[in-house]
Amino acid sequence: MSDALAILLTALFVNNFVLVQFLGLCPFMGATQKMEAAFGMAAATTFVLTLASASSYLIETYLLSPFGLEYLRIIVFIAVIAGLVQFSELVIRATQPVLHQVLGLFIPLITTNCAVLGVALLNVRQNQGFIDSVLFGLGAALGFSLVLIIFASLRERMSQTDIPAPFQGAAINMITAGILSLAFLGFTGMN
Repeated sequence: MSDALAILLTALFVNNFVLVQFLGLCPFMGATQKMEAAFGMAAATTFVLTLASASSYLIETYLLSPFGLEYLRIIVFIAVIAGLVQFSELVIRATQPVLHQVLGLFIPLITTNCAVLGVALLNVRQNQGFIDSVLFGLGAALGFSLVLIIFASLRERMSQTDIPAPFQGAAINMITAGILSLAFLGFTGMN
């Protein structure tokens, strides 16, 4: 149990894919203008990333490696991720039409989110078991979600404050993201 918890917490804090690995910055900056959008993107990405980790492990272990098809890994993983994103978009559209409208283009962009593909490829490289792969994917997804929600709350708060003109817009967002990244880098010595 302690190994599972270590994998989960390491992926969540120590190796956070957005603030430490710098993967998935497009939805991090784009889907964090409002809390509703951040929650929706966090839920969709958590679903896709966790299932992509499980699927990539199974595909690598039972299809690609046994038949010597490792050279197809990236193409197959992208196809699986795209399918999972389409499924999650259908579910969001059917169950939460307002959220689907708010997220708009960002849902299909999960397919090109390099954090999702990065987690799948890191799982293969680390040669973990199925449970560890799923926990790593879940930890990465929860870390991504945590960062999205924190950053969205900071951006909403900053929209109500008086920020000097040179720092308004993208400048203050980059400064805030940098400070948040430094805070998460503080966890690196804890693994």
